[in-house]
Amino acid sequence: MEMDLGTTAAIATAMARAATPLALAAVGELVSEKSGVLNLGVEGMMLVGAVSAFAVTATTGNPVLGMVVAMAAGMLMALLFGFLTLGLLANQVATGLALTIFGVGLSAFVGKGFVGTPLPGLPSLDIPFLSDIPLIGPVFFGQDPLVYVSVAIIAAVSWFLNRTRGGLILRAVGENHDAAHAIGHGVIATRYRAVLFGGAMSGLAGAYLSLVYTPMWIENMSAGRGWIALALVVFATWKPWRLLLGAYLFGGVTIAQLHVQGLGVNIPSQLMSMLPYLATILVLVLISRDATRIRLNAPACIGKVFHPER
Repeated sequence: MEMDLGTTAAIATAMARAATPLALAAVGELVSEKSGVLNLGVEGMMLVGAVSAFAVTATTGNPVLGMVVAMAAGMLMALLFGFLTLGLLANQVATGLALTIFGVGLSAFVGKGFVGTPLPGLPSLDIPFLSDIPLIGPVFFGQDPLVYVSVAIIAAVSWFLNRTRGGLILRAVGENHDAAHAIGHGVIATRYRAVLFGGAMSGLAGAYLSLVYTPMWIENMSAGRGWIALALVVFATWKPWRLLLGAYLFGGVTIAQLHVQGLGVNIPSQLMSMLPYLATILVLVLISRDATRIRLNAPACIGKVFHPER
């Protein structure tokens, strides 16, 4: 029984760690989309954040500084995206895809000298007595700090969007940018702030991958998580708490592929590796059948170009 509880606790703990980078990247994209901007460059921003965090931490030995630099790197990538789409009115879909391709190449170039270099990783919290409780202790009181930070950020975003004037303005810009502009709100400035927040969260998600989840630098280590984060926003119908639930569901699928074969289930490893992405496609197909719900929850101006002179 003790072994069963230990295995269950290990799986639940691993699920939380697998969900954390998804939750961080997705909540940043959610805020961006709520303002009316669709940024498909999440994958590229995650990779740039991951290599920046790893390079700084490996050089200085300070993981906190590495995470700060990762957020700054993600924001610089997002600023480039914002300049092209909000300043020069470039197509958001094409620019986001280009940002991902650019991020993949840039991260590979910067991280070339760090491939295979291990790091100790961030220590998990160890709260006396509480973390020793069977099953509950390791899952709720024995995670690394960024697991709790991701939940706190989602709570803060939910409060901001639904309880503050700034959140109301951001949602108004995403729903009808012409009306928001007509009553004096800065549409471009609001969208820049939202895009920069999305970049910071993607950078932090990348830092989590290279400093905690797999504490080493590997080219293209995000492995499609940026695309899953984009799907999570739609899965959550642009609601932060549903997004957190979706991240943990997808995290569970990711961890399942690692444990199913260990339980004696004879399934090819290649098929198991496909599970998170098959789940993403399945969820998107099921959601797309309910067009009314998507239309009611999606920001009306998402992906649309704003012309302030009109």
